[in-house]
Amino acid sequence: MYHGAQDGWVEVISGVMFSGKSEELLRRVRRALIARKRVQVFKSHLDDRYAGVFSISSHDGSRLEAHPVSSSVQIAEFVRPDTEVVAIDEAQFLDEGVVAIANELADRGVRVIVAGTDMDFRGEPFGPIPNLLAIAEKVDKLHAICVICGDLATRNQRLIDGKAAPAEGPTIQVGGAESYEARCRRCHEVPRVARFQTELDMGETHPSH
Repeated sequence: MYHGAQDGWVEVISGVMFSGKSEELLRRVRRALIARKRVQVFKSHLDDRYAGVFSISSHDGSRLEAHPVSSSVQIAEFVRPDTEVVAIDEAQFLDEGVVAIANELADRGVRVIVAGTDMDFRGEPFGPIPNLLAIAEKVDKLHAICVICGDLATRNQRLIDGKAAPAEGPTIQVGGAESYEARCRRCHEVPRVARFQTELDMGETHPSH
């Protein structure tokens, strides 16, 4: 697929939570290490679930040391000149600058592996992932299983006390199985903003002339 040992490229692993994105990133990184490639792994400093901020951890307990960053600029600062593979997990929490950084690294001959959730809890595009998908040479979109009906899950269901979280909640809210479920399009719920619903009901009761 790729044309030479010095060629760089961008590959993105996207999809819903609990679909195995981090496991797949870890698998690719380990294979690169077996091939004796010089690898650096980064992750958003916001994600400290399971194994803490200094490692990437999958839901099955696998883990790998990672460098936490708060911005794309830090990735550019920390990448060593001789690095051949750069892996970035939870990229949806980073700024849009990560797209340019990924392109620049690939232009230098670096293989860039990015993993991230492509939609937020409302079912809308999440952070820089859509633009990373656009510039990537290789894209894999993973699915989980809907906890309600058993179909393929493509949405992240945010929960508050076991109930669907309202749409007006913050876009970024780190959490695991206690706060999120994987659901299909049909079973995904995003309750309308209470104020908007009230205005809508009033409009139906008292139509304007």
